[in-house]
Amino acid sequence: MQIDEEKNKINEASSVSPDGLSRDDRTTQQVEQIQSSVIQNPRRIFKIIVIGDSNVGKTCLSFRFCGGKFLERSEATIGVDFREKTIQIDDEIIKLQIWDTAGQERFRKSMISHYYRNVHAVLFVYDVTNIHSFENLTHWIDEYNRFCSQSQPSLEIPRILVGNKCDLDLDQKVSTNMAQTFADMHQMPLFETSAKDDSRSDHVEAIFMTLALKLKNSRPFYVPNKIHRAKVQSVDHSNSADVSNNSCYLYNEIIKEPLK
Repeated sequence: MQIDEEKNKINEASSVSPDGLSRDDRTTQQVEQIQSSVIQNPRRIFKIIVIGDSNVGKTCLSFRFCGGKFLERSEATIGVDFREKTIQIDDEIIKLQIWDTAGQERFRKSMISHYYRNVHAVLFVYDVTNIHSFENLTHWIDEYNRFCSQSQPSLEIPRILVGNKCDLDLDQKVSTNMAQTFADMHQMPLFETSAKDDSRSDHVEAIFMTLALKLKNSRPFYVPNKIHRAKVQSVDHSNSADVSNNSCYLYNEIIKEPLK
């Protein structure tokens, strides 16, 4: 009788871990940890660069996509802002690395060749309330053609034209017809959106997911087992930490870029 009681005590003790979790709870926790680990180990990593004049909302667009909210206190980017987000398309885990550089030439000269290296997709951004930012798109496309043709001339790189700040429709200077004509001329789709307007957040999501889907279907499998590091400067947005999570990061000094 005493032996049976001791066995029961041992069984009861073994069913609860030292932290108070039952065996079932422990198993569930282990499964969740494994699933989380899988999510953070994508098969492919894609580098997306965001190009355009200063103050067109490049940083706010990438922040809206990665952080899921509007960046209220956005300062001019000095150097490079870098964010990444892990997503799932069908049954594949993909990581998007989003590079956003300063629109001012004096902040770009020292890093421009590195910025364009190993690019997989490009967003050209203008402000619908600023006609000069739209006119300057020709400059940004010329720069892109010059550097990308040197580094990867044989690759077809998906490109999208984005008109930002559509919430300021009363101040709009660039019409949809003007933008569509330009987009057709350069053979890329046009998206008009607002990083600030919550009702248009799905538009921002659609922009990056469109690129991700194109990349998924056109690029061969690539296992990111090599990392290249380069020091750059970046603005530290004080309110960015509260939205960072396992699939969205902000790097201020160290940029991680997979090598081909």
